[in-house]
Amino acid sequence: MLSKKCKYAIHALVHMAKQPEEKFLIKDISEKCSIPKKFLEAILLDLNRAGILGSKQGKGGGYFLRRTPSEVNLAEVVRLFDGAIAAVPCATYKFYERCVECVDEEVCSVRDAFLQVRNATVEMLKANTLEDLIKKENKLRMRKKK
Repeated sequence: MLSKKCKYAIHALVHMAKQPEEKFLIKDISEKCSIPKKFLEAILLDLNRAGILGSKQGKGGGYFLRRTPSEVNLAEVVRLFDGAIAAVPCATYKFYERCVECVDEEVCSVRDAFLQVRNATVEMLKANTLEDLIKKENKLRMRKKK
């Protein structure tokens, strides 16, 4: 399950990706996305440190996307806020840990099953960029109007 922090980050990024050339104030994102302002401040700082967002201080300043919406995928955001995208530590890519109860990892059916789940999940998350989410939202909005 995604953490609230990760979910808020995705919502804020989608909001910003709708106008990728704009600069956004924390207050405005907070109001539009219903994210507590203090919580959002920490999220935007993490996204800034990760190179997904940039910031400019002073008049006309705010947070902005450093990359195009098609270059930011959900796998990157989920890993940033929630870490490993696997249910067991031996099936993770960036956060691998050997399981103490495993006698032979190469023939462990549990590890193999969760590697398949992890691989499918990562592929789906990588395939969904901010641009894709905006397109899906627009399609859903059109369906709702019918």
